[in-house]
Amino acid sequence: MPLSIEKCSRIPQRWIMAIMSFFALFNAYTLRICLSIALTQMIIPRNHYENASRAETCPEYGDYASIINVTTVTKGIFNWSEYTQGVILSSFYFGYTISQLPGGFVAEIIGAKHTIGLAVLFTAILTIATPVATLWGDSKALITIRFFMGLCEGVIHPAMSRLLSSWLPPQERSTITSFVFNGIKLGILLSSIGSGLIIGGSSDNWPHVFYVFGCIGILWYFLWALLVYNTPKEHPFITEREKTYLREKMSGITHEDVPPFPWRHALLSKPLFSLLLIQIAFDWSNYLIVSDLPKYMHDVLKLPVKLNAYASSLYNVSAWAFSIFMSWLSDISIEKQHVSRTIVRKINASIAGMGPAVFLLLTVYAGCDVILAVSLVTLGLTFSGCFYPGIKVNVMDLSPNYCGVLMGIINGIGAIAGILSPYTVGVLTPNQTLEEWRIIFWIVGVVYLIGTINFLLFSSGDVQPWNDPTFLKRRESNRQFSDEGMGLMLREKINLSSGPT
Repeated sequence: MPLSIEKCSRIPQRWIMAIMSFFALFNAYTLRICLSIALTQMIIPRNHYENASRAETCPEYGDYASIINVTTVTKGIFNWSEYTQGVILSSFYFGYTISQLPGGFVAEIIGAKHTIGLAVLFTAILTIATPVATLWGDSKALITIRFFMGLCEGVIHPAMSRLLSSWLPPQERSTITSFVFNGIKLGILLSSIGSGLIIGGSSDNWPHVFYVFGCIGILWYFLWALLVYNTPKEHPFITEREKTYLREKMSGITHEDVPPFPWRHALLSKPLFSLLLIQIAFDWSNYLIVSDLPKYMHDVLKLPVKLNAYASSLYNVSAWAFSIFMSWLSDISIEKQHVSRTIVRKINASIAGMGPAVFLLLTVYAGCDVILAVSLVTLGLTFSGCFYPGIKVNVMDLSPNYCGVLMGIINGIGAIAGILSPYTVGVLTPNQTLEEWRIIFWIVGVVYLIGTINFLLFSSGDVQPWNDPTFLKRRESNRQFSDEGMGLMLREKINLSSGPT
C-alpha cells in the first residue's frame, strides 16, 4: 500500500467524506451568495427616499465608518430598479427548483459523488463568466446566468442526502450531518466578508469577487474527484474495521436493492408532509435573509460595504458554534436514550423556528440603532443553527433508502419559496424604509411560526415502514392478490347471471 494511502486510511473515511462534503456546500454557497454583496456596488446609487418621510429613513453611518477607516465610493454602472434586482436574485431559484427532484434520481443513477462534483464545477465556471456576460448583456444576461447556476446547484442537496445516508450510522447522524451542512454557514460568512474585502475601497472591483470564488470552486473539484466515493463498499482504501462497523450499525435501515420509489406511501405520510411544510417555511425565510439582508444593512441602516459584509454574516459564526453543540447534545441524548429521536428533532425545530422569528421582529423595532439591530439579528439567527440537527437530518430519519429522492421533493418545493422571497422584498420595499421592512419581517415571523407548529404536531424521528423493501413487496403482493380475488369474484357473478347455456 502506498505511503500516502496508508496514512489516509488511518483517518475514518466517513470523516474524509464529511470534510470534503462540508467544502462542497461551502463552495456552493460562496458561488450563490457572492452576488448579494457585489450587487450593492454594481448598481448606480438611487434616491430611495423621494416618496418617504424623513422619520422612515436612517441617517448615513458616516461617523462609525470614519472611526474605523472604512469608506467606499459607490459609483455603480447598472441602473436597475428594486423590482429588477428582486428578479435577478429570484432567477437563481427558478433553475434551483426545476432540478431538485431530477437531482435525486440522477444521484441514484450516476452516483452522488459525480452529481455533487459536476454541479459545483459548472457553477464555478458560470460564476467566472458572470462579469463578462453582465457587462455584455446587462440584467437579461445576469438573470440567464443565475438561472443556469440554480439549475446546477439544485441537484446538490438531494445528492448530498443520498451520499450521507450511505455513510452515516444513526448514532452519528446529527453530528456529522450538521457538520457537513454547516459548510453553508461558513460559505455565507466568507462569501460576505471576502466580497467586502475584495471590493475594498472601490466599487470598480466587483468583477474580482466572481473570479476569486469561481477559481476556488474549480480547485475544490479536483480534490473531491480524488478523495470521495459513493459508498464504503466502493472505497479502495477504507479499513476493514470501519467497513465492518458501518455495515453492522446500518444493517436493517439501508439496502442496496430497493424497489422503485413508493410514491403513494410517501405522499400520504404525515411526518413527511410536516417536514415539507417546515422546509418551505425555512426556505422562504432563509433565502430572504441570505439574499436581502445585505440590502437591508446597506440601503436601510446605511452601512458601507465592509461593515455591511461583517454585519450581514456575523450570525454564521455563532449559528455554526451553536449547531455543533446542539448536534453533539442531540446524538448523545439519542444514544443514551435520555429522550427519543422524535423529541430531539422537535426540540431543535422549535428553537430554530421561534428564536429567529422573535428576534428579527425586534430588529426592525430597534430602528436606526445599528449596534442594537445587528446584535438582535445575530442573536436571533444564532438559533437557526438548530435547523440541521432538527430538520435537515430528518429526511434520513424517515427513509435512509429513499432520502435522495425525498430531499429532491422537499427541497424542490421549498425552493419555490426562494423564487418568491427576493421578489416579495423587491415589490414591498420600493423605497427601502424601516416601515416597509417591518412588513417583511412580520411575514417572516408568521411563516416561521406556522411551519414550526405543524412540525411539532405531526413530525417523527422514526424510520417509516415504507422504507423497508419487504414491507413494500408485501403490500404489492397483497394488492395483486386482492386484484386477482376481485377479478375472480367478478367472473363468477357474470357466469351466474348469464345462467346455463
